[in-house]
Amino acid sequence: MIPQEIIRRKRDGEALSADEIEDFIAALAEGRLSEGQIGAFAMAVWFKGMDRDEIVALTMAMAHSGEMLSWADIGRPIADKHSTGGVGDNVSLMLAPIAAACGLAVPMISGRGLGHTGGTLDKLESIPGYKVTPDAALFRKVVKEAGCAIIGQTAALAPADGKLYAVRDVTATVDSIPLITASILSKKLAAGLQTLVLDVKVGNGAFMAAPDDAERLAASLVEVANGAGVRTSALITDMNEPLADAVGNAVEIRNCIAFLAGEKTGTRLETVVLAFAAEMLVGAGLASTREEGERQAKAAISSGKAAEIFARMVHMLGGPADLLERPSHYLTVGKFIRPVLAQSGGWLSSCNARDIGMAVIDLGGGRRHPADRINHAVGFTDLLPLGTRVERGDAIGFVHAANDAAADAVAAALQANYRIGDDAPALPAVISKRI
Repeated sequence: MIPQEIIRRKRDGEALSADEIEDFIAALAEGRLSEGQIGAFAMAVWFKGMDRDEIVALTMAMAHSGEMLSWADIGRPIADKHSTGGVGDNVSLMLAPIAAACGLAVPMISGRGLGHTGGTLDKLESIPGYKVTPDAALFRKVVKEAGCAIIGQTAALAPADGKLYAVRDVTATVDSIPLITASILSKKLAAGLQTLVLDVKVGNGAFMAAPDDAERLAASLVEVANGAGVRTSALITDMNEPLADAVGNAVEIRNCIAFLAGEKTGTRLETVVLAFAAEMLVGAGLASTREEGERQAKAAISSGKAAEIFARMVHMLGGPADLLERPSHYLTVGKFIRPVLAQSGGWLSSCNARDIGMAVIDLGGGRRHPADRINHAVGFTDLLPLGTRVERGDAIGFVHAANDAAADAVAAALQANYRIGDDAPALPAVISKRI
C-alpha cells in the first residue's frame, strides 16, 4: 500500500476499495503515516466525499483498528447517545446517568473539543482525579456497577479514529459527512452497542449550518449504523444559540450538577435531555412510548437516583466522592468575572453560537493545536436564552477569565455578538425532526 497513491486517487474523485481503505487505516493506527499524509487524506475526503460503501468500509476499518468490546454478562440493554457537537451542549453528562437510572447500561465513548465545540472529555477533566482513559477492566466494572461510564478512546478502542480526529480538528476538515459518520460510529461499534441515538445539530453553532446538510448527515449516520447491526435513530436539534446557560468546562460540570438536582426545569436543555432519554428507552424496549420514556426520565431526576449514579461513576473513575455536595470546592471557575450588559432594551433576538464557542477558545478553554493545554476554569455562565426581554444594563451573561484583559476583551466581544430587537423573535423548534 502506497499512501500517496490512495490520497491521489481520492483527491481525483475516485472511489476507494474496501481493501485500500482498510490498508490506509491500518497504517494510520500503526503509526506508519505522517501527519501530513493524514491531513491530506482528510482534505481529499472533504472535497471529494465518499459513497456509501466507502463510508461503511472506513467506519468498519476504524472500529476494528482496536479492541471490540462485548457486554454479554451485563444483564441490561446496551445503549448510547452521541452529539455531532455544539456550544453549551452538555447533554451527555446528564443523559448517561438518567438512562442508567432507568435500566440501561451506557458505555459512552466521548471526544474532546473539536473546532469551536466543547468536548465532553475536556469538561470531565475539570473534575480532579477523573480518569477519562481507564483500562478496559475498570471501564467494564464502572458500567456494570454504576450503570454508565463516560470515557475517552483508550489506546485499545478505535485507535485509528483517535489519530484522525486530532488532525481533523486543526486542518479544517471537521465538517465532512463521511468523516463525521465514520468517526462517530467507529467508536460506537467498538463499544459493543445494541442501540444508539444521535443528536445532529443544525444552525450557526453547528458543523451543519443548513437543515439539508444536517438531514443528510443524520441519514448517513442512521443508514450506516443500522447497516452495521446497531438499532439507530437521530433527532435534529437547534444550535443557533448555546444549549445550556453555561459554556466552558468546569462551568458545564456545575451546570450538569444543577440539572441533576432539578434546577434546570423548563429550559431548552431539559427539552433535549428528556427527548433523548425517551428515545433511548423506547429504542431499547424499556418504554412503550416516548411520553412514558420522558416520565421515567423525570422520575430518575426527581428521585435523586440519576444524581446518585453520576456521583458513583465520578468516584469510581477517580473523582472525589463528595463532588455533588461540594462542587464549588472542586470545580474552580475563572475569578476575573465580567458581566455582559445589554446595550439597549428589547428582546434577545439572535446570536452567533459558533463565535461564542470560539470565544471560549480565546479565553484558553479550548485548543488551536492538539497539544494545547486547556484552562478548565474559564467560560461563560448565566447566559440568557434568546427570546428573553431585557432592559438596558441587564446582564446577558457573565465571563469567567484568567486575567483582567481577557475578561474585558471577551465580554466586549460577547456583548457585540447578541442582537436586541424591538419585537419578540420567532425562534426555531428545539427539536425539528426525527430520522
